[in-house]
Order: sequence, then C-alpha cells, then structure tokens
Amino acid sequence: MDQCVLCSPEADKEQKIIFENDSCYFVQKDQRILKGSGLIVPKSHKTTVFDLSREEWIDTQEMIQQVKSWLDETLKPDGYNIGYNCYKTGGQHIFHAHMHIIPRFQDEPHAGKGIRHWLKQEENKRHI
Repeated sequence: MDQCVLCSPEADKEQKIIFENDSCYFVQKDQRILKGSGLIVPKSHKTTVFDLSREEWIDTQEMIQQVKSWLDETLKPDGYNIGYNCYKTGGQHIFHAHMHIIPRFQDEPHAGKGIRHWLKQEENKRHI
C-alpha cells in the first residue's frame, strides 16, 4: 500500500502544519488561486468523516474555530466554504478524511457561488 500523504504530512515538503491538537491538524500548501485554503485532518487514519470518533469531532470543531480566527486576522476573508468530499462519487481523491477550509473574497469571479451552485447545474441532473 502506498504511504498516505495525510497520515505522514511531513513527507510532503510542500505542505506545512499550521496548527495541531490532540487528534487533528490544519495543513496548508502554497495556493496560487485559493489563497489561505487548507485542510483539517484527523491524525488517525479514518477513511471518511463518517468514521470520526466523538473526540475527533470535538477537536475538529475546536480546530475550525482556531483556523477561522487566524484567517480572519491574517487575510480578512468575506466568507468561507468548508466541507468534506466522501467516497469517489462524492469527489474524494485522498481516502483519509479531511475537511477543506476555503476563505472566500468579494472580488473573486465566483463570489457568492457556493458548493450547491456547481451541483445544481443542469448537466449534473441524473437520468433515471
């Protein structure tokens, strides 16, 4: 089995752990387009968010607040998108649970368009 890039974040020299607590960490890579975005990742390998323990949920919630405070202070975003992709059909490409945190800004071309905007497109309609 290949080494999980989220189980060993230090193996990817491009990513940096910004914050961590008992069960999770917040990691970022330099982002050319999504400035300030990053991932909250459980330290223990869990395939999806559905596998997190109660303690991991609590630590994740605390991490969300810490990351938001830091991003609000450093980048002053106008909004956020946060979320998980679960399983291949749900867009998950790394099969270690991770929450995307994406600060959003009013001057973006897609400002005001959240996750549902992309899913509600006519070309995404199921034909059953």
